[in-house]
Amino acid sequence: ELLGLDGVAHGRHPGSAQALEDAEVCTLPYGQMSKLATESIAVQQVLSRLMSREIVREHSLMLLLGSMNAEERLAAFLLNLSQRMAARGYSPREFHLRMSRAEIGSYLGLKLETVSRTFSAFQQQRLLDVDKRHVRIVDLAGLRRAYEARAGA
Repeated sequence: ELLGLDGVAHGRHPGSAQALEDAEVCTLPYGQMSKLATESIAVQQVLSRLMSREIVREHSLMLLLGSMNAEERLAAFLLNLSQRMAARGYSPREFHLRMSRAEIGSYLGLKLETVSRTFSAFQQQRLLDVDKRHVRIVDLAGLRRAYEARAGA
């Protein structure tokens, strides 16, 4: 994961981050990265791609918070997590949530009770199997349909 690009615009970071599990951190000062980018087209392309990816991610989050109902938000969250797990070589269908229901709700702009009810609804629809923080996506296509209910409209 990439953190800190939000500090480029004003020279300081408006937010903070907390690791939810063991992690390694590699600090790359922006000034040094910028200098490398002027010396290497390959570094410039990678930096541009990373910044673009972050812009798209932030834009998607704003759309998610502004226009989707609870089921669409939670489905989008789980699908994004699934894709990120797959990109790192882990199972895209079965994983352990590192965030509590309350933290997920805060991230998605939902109340804890709404997150819990939506997890239960997805389980009743046989989209997921949920055991506390352990999630198994049973019906990936169905979860995509839950996300696309309004996103595709």
